[in-house]
Amino acid sequence: MPPMSRVTVTMEALRLQKRKALIAYLCVGDPSHDESVALACAAVDAGADMLELGVPFSDPTADGPAIARASQRAIAGGGGLLMTLRAAEAIRREKPEVPIILFGYYNPLFVRGEGRMVGEASAAGVDALLVVDLPVEESFPLRALAMARGIGVIPLLAPTSSKERVAAVKQSRAEHGVLFVYYVSVAGVTGSASSPLAEASQEAGRLRAELGAPVVVGFGVDSAEKARAAGAHADGVVVGTAIVRRIEEEKTLAARHASVTRLVASLRAGLDACL
Repeated sequence: MPPMSRVTVTMEALRLQKRKALIAYLCVGDPSHDESVALACAAVDAGADMLELGVPFSDPTADGPAIARASQRAIAGGGGLLMTLRAAEAIRREKPEVPIILFGYYNPLFVRGEGRMVGEASAAGVDALLVVDLPVEESFPLRALAMARGIGVIPLLAPTSSKERVAAVKQSRAEHGVLFVYYVSVAGVTGSASSPLAEASQEAGRLRAELGAPVVVGFGVDSAEKARAAGAHADGVVVGTAIVRRIEEEKTLAARHASVTRLVASLRAGLDACL
């Protein structure tokens, strides 16, 4: 049997500890490749359990203004899929056990070629893919290629998801396994201040029981209090916009490092209060 995914190992260890997963998102290349690697490692040191490495894209339709600006800055500096894969490889050398999720849109993957991209992601130490605009019903070829390389594909569900979409995720779990499900807290873009996180957490708990897979909540988590609300019934939370804003606001590497570290440590404390 192939070894268990780092994602599965981490999720199971957290479950046994009765703790929640903290997944930190960074847009790779904002402000540079080297700094993205350093900040990702700092986030892990501060308490993040997994990393979500964002592939900069010119039309990030699911992302709010902060991440859209980060993508623009990263692209202007030469960022894209290849830089993100290089960053994943560098982080893997520094953090051998941390799960790495590649977050992006389908167009760069399609242009690169699914098979080629999956092979490169595997070589870089990527554990899972999250392709925000690829519906689970249309992801079978990618899921099959990824599974052959030991890489998972993370499905997304939202408050607007139909019973058919939930059933498709359940079928995907049966056919290829699902490391976890990403539950989008609001029918909107990332960074929404009005996300109903308590309700999203309850729905995540319900979906976990229905799907038999861990469910994490994302969109709108930007403080310890919100992390605690989102994590109450879910298996973890994803935090992106709040981290990206800290990177954007600070003017030096030292200040960005300190700010991201403080934020992640605060979010970790909020989640640990869910015990």
